[in-house]
Amino acid sequence: MHENAVFRDLVSILGEAHVARNVPMKAYTSIRTGGPARFFAEPDTIEKVLELLQYLRDKSIIHYIMGNGTNLLFPDSGYDGVVIRIGNKISRITLEGNQITAQAGASLAAVSARAMEASLEGLEFASGIPGTIGGAVTMNAGAYGGEMSQVVKETLCVDEQGKLLRLKDQEHGFGYRKSRIQTDALVVLETTMVLRPGDQMEIRNRMADFNSRRREKQPLNLPSAGSVFKRPEGFYAGQLIQECGLKGHTIGGAQVSDKHCGFIVNLGNATSQDVLDLIKLVRKTVYEKTGVLLEPEVRIIGGDL
Repeated sequence: MHENAVFRDLVSILGEAHVARNVPMKAYTSIRTGGPARFFAEPDTIEKVLELLQYLRDKSIIHYIMGNGTNLLFPDSGYDGVVIRIGNKISRITLEGNQITAQAGASLAAVSARAMEASLEGLEFASGIPGTIGGAVTMNAGAYGGEMSQVVKETLCVDEQGKLLRLKDQEHGFGYRKSRIQTDALVVLETTMVLRPGDQMEIRNRMADFNSRRREKQPLNLPSAGSVFKRPEGFYAGQLIQECGLKGHTIGGAQVSDKHCGFIVNLGNATSQDVLDLIKLVRKTVYEKTGVLLEPEVRIIGGDL
């Protein structure tokens, strides 16, 4: 199908203000690398997300759905399809008793702040995680002993055929940094979390403590994709990497952080290939020296290790 025709169709579905061409993905990923997406779409309602996905399926147009881009690595050559960003345009948060329902584009920081304001505990761990609710539920994000599986009650999703599903409790299939949403290629539209009544000041203090620890230990002053590797059973990825002598190791503009070896940071001019090459080097070195094969937590778009 002709590119101009696709663009016209996207505009007719979403409106002119919500579609762009040749958008550099480095502007929308936290590690600040990645070439241009042929089309970039930001729907502003769940209904438009569904309509857009239906169109892309009918026309067999490749697409990728992202949130805040906090753990994504797009290739330097770009993405020859439609990147759909579900971000702050679909981010409504509603409160009912001790339940919070958040649309997929709501930031974890905003949802945990709303919980704190309502004196509800259970989401303190999420206050400093930079992603969206959609991404967090999909990968069962967690920190400081908490994870999404502990609070998520029900999630509205759409499958690859466009069918709406409402997952409840165990149907999410949560595991360590994974869920049924990920394995079945579902797309989160909104999720409901059940929290517990608590003392607002205690909740605020816990959040402040977690965020202080995060600032102290993580390289938040440089672009990164967060923790690059999943935690291997019985070990810590950052510790293994440091013990293998890779602290501060650089390839091009990418560096194993000298503050926390579980992070790869962009020193300012890194390419996605620099980051990928460094990931491969770290995996190979750690495996050869320790026998532990690190599994990436960062999502590598259009490629693999």
